[in-house]
Amino acid sequence: MKAFDVLTFGDLCVDIVLMGTDVTPQFGQVEKLIDDYRLEMGGSCSIFACQAAKLGLRTEILGKVGDDEFGRLILRRMKESGVDTDHVAIDPALKTGMSMALCPPGDRAILTYLGTVNVLQPDDVSDKLLSSSRHLHHGSFFLQTGLRPQMVNIFRRAKALGATTSLDTNWDPEDRWEGLNRILPLTDIFFPNEQEALRISGKYTLHDAANYFLDLGVKIVVIKAGSKGALAISRDQQIDLPVEPVSGGDSIGAGDSFDAGFLTGWLRNLPLRRCLEIGIACGRSVASKIGGVAGQLSWEQVKD
Repeated sequence: MKAFDVLTFGDLCVDIVLMGTDVTPQFGQVEKLIDDYRLEMGGSCSIFACQAAKLGLRTEILGKVGDDEFGRLILRRMKESGVDTDHVAIDPALKTGMSMALCPPGDRAILTYLGTVNVLQPDDVSDKLLSSSRHLHHGSFFLQTGLRPQMVNIFRRAKALGATTSLDTNWDPEDRWEGLNRILPLTDIFFPNEQEALRISGKYTLHDAANYFLDLGVKIVVIKAGSKGALAISRDQQIDLPVEPVSGGDSIGAGDSFDAGFLTGWLRNLPLRRCLEIGIACGRSVASKIGGVAGQLSWEQVKD
């Protein structure tokens, strides 16, 4: 029996969320007023880890933070959620990563300082660590540039050590979407959103994109389509579920909590439809709040 259910690599940063009807900066030393702001833990894998732990998965994370207030906020949120942070190092030579999200109603733009987001290197990922968990989930594929050249080998090692794998690339800031054809055949569950799926596959419909990924060797393709719901396709099943729209939130972290919800069901051997329902419930709840962790659900809230 493995010590943990899930291992992930932390793109450790905070989110500063600026909200209002007009949050577009105007240069020329123009000062504009906004309606509200929020400082919260960010990072795709970090948010994923907190949701997975709240759903009862034994979750560990590898990463680094700076010796600063942002780093301490991240560690506090992780521990509050039940994530094992024994493999998170505090490095005084680093500044903790930061994303500033400018959120007018129904949209957002993001400015990111990488800092600790991309400092992990392949040598940080030992076989002992990989063998400690049933499943390896990797997010922010394009931002975690230190790991990216060796992620194929890391996935291959994880599978050789008995782990299953999942991948959520998140957005590619360069809009090139390279380096995935080798890692997708080693991926059990692939979690793109609608735009990512179409860009990576070069297809025009989500079903064509999903079949493209299945042909590469992915076992289950789960595509998140925001307010339109989500789609899960394997070789023998296809499930397309709607979602009831929500308002009042900023959608930050909704996709990452969706991943954790789906994966919780899958690791508990629940039917594919139930996994998708749990993922949608988790993503929808987070989308209704400000910040990536405020709306996260517990297992007690979703199991029935």
